[in-house]
Amino acid sequence: MRSKCSKELKEFNAIYRELDEMYHKIALQIGLSDSALRIFYYIAEFGDGCLQKEIAEYYFISKKTIHSSIKNLESQGYLVLQKGKRRDMHVYLTQTGQEFVQEHIIPIFEFENDIFNAFSPKESRQLLQLIRKYVMVSRKKAQEKFQIYFD
Repeated sequence: MRSKCSKELKEFNAIYRELDEMYHKIALQIGLSDSALRIFYYIAEFGDGCLQKEIAEYYFISKKTIHSSIKNLESQGYLVLQKGKRRDMHVYLTQTGQEFVQEHIIPIFEFENDIFNAFSPKESRQLLQLIRKYVMVSRKKAQEKFQIYFD
């Protein structure tokens, strides 16, 4: 069967895979799984006390995968879980976790900021505008073709 992917789609998919692989290698370099990296990243970005389900929904990762990674990080002394209202479990960094974030996750933010700083302000705006348009058109087409609806 011959591929129906356009040249542009193939290139876009290759770029996406390359970025995904880069973050996978970063995670491995600092001794984390991909999901553990995302957990630390989320907490560093949004702060302590977040819910497990928020992390899972933000990254479109199963709650089971996030829960398993959080339990693993908790057993290593990086995180603690505290029960909130109902069955909600809030995630907090321990002192060890805070040190880990400072040493390994904050440099990722700096790395990403450096990337945007390599662009002119106009280029950054254009990049973001085009990505937003891609997502908007994707959502519209997903609704039309697959009856998938978004909040």
